[in-house]
Amino acid sequence: MPAPQKDGPRANRDIRGVRDVQLIDDTGQNRGVVPFFDALAMAEEVGLDLVEIAPNSVPPVCKLLDYGRFRFNEQKKQNEARKRQKTVEVKEIKLRPGIDKHDYDTKMKSVQRFFEEGDKVKVTLRFRGREMAHQDLGLKLLERVKHETAEIAKVESEPMLEGRQMIMILAPR
Repeated sequence: MPAPQKDGPRANRDIRGVRDVQLIDDTGQNRGVVPFFDALAMAEEVGLDLVEIAPNSVPPVCKLLDYGRFRFNEQKKQNEARKRQKTVEVKEIKLRPGIDKHDYDTKMKSVQRFFEEGDKVKVTLRFRGREMAHQDLGLKLLERVKHETAEIAKVESEPMLEGRQMIMILAPR
């Protein structure tokens, strides 16, 4: 039964099927092409591990280093990258065709805040009853939103009608 596959680079006796390796010592000096068992002996002599850095090159590049510390630093880098990552959320603003000026201004302040946070905004315009006969008013309203947010946002999807709703998606610039 084959050994379970480990994640990360192979180290010491896990490196198999290799006669020679390109060796880099613990000070970063290139030692050139060395037989695998000599490289392993050098690693044990210094008290470090022989870690395969570039397995696909011919011969594979191996380095003498402390494998535990190497894995710890790799994990630390991944955690830092995960912390810095920002997930983009899609926030939704719901409007009606007959919206008053003050209500509209309040909604636009929210849209502005969402863009400052780096989120996308889905502007939904809902038609009820006879409003469906005046879709041009809804389209004018979405065009107004698009025009007012032109400097801070770009249109990701143009206004389109889905059932009784007209939807437009905006993304921050």
